[in-house]
Amino acid sequence: MLQMLPSCECCDRDLPPDSAEARICSFECTWCAPCAEQCLGGVCPNCGGSMVPRPPRASALLDTHPASTERVHQPGLHRGA
Repeated sequence: MLQMLPSCECCDRDLPPDSAEARICSFECTWCAPCAEQCLGGVCPNCGGSMVPRPPRASALLDTHPASTERVHQPGLHRGA
């Protein structure tokens, strides 16, 4: 089951479990679409892997399988920082 971090690791933008803007790598590093595409060029700066859209979690499952509340914020990761 995906951890589903609640925010972008670069800009700290909120990314709720149903967000179509969330991007993840195979290690579940989490980014918003603008940071993933424009700042990071589609490559995770943590592991070098590619980023893909994170699938949404069905709202009916959030009670029994909630998303993570742990925020990971690493400002300055984008290219040119």
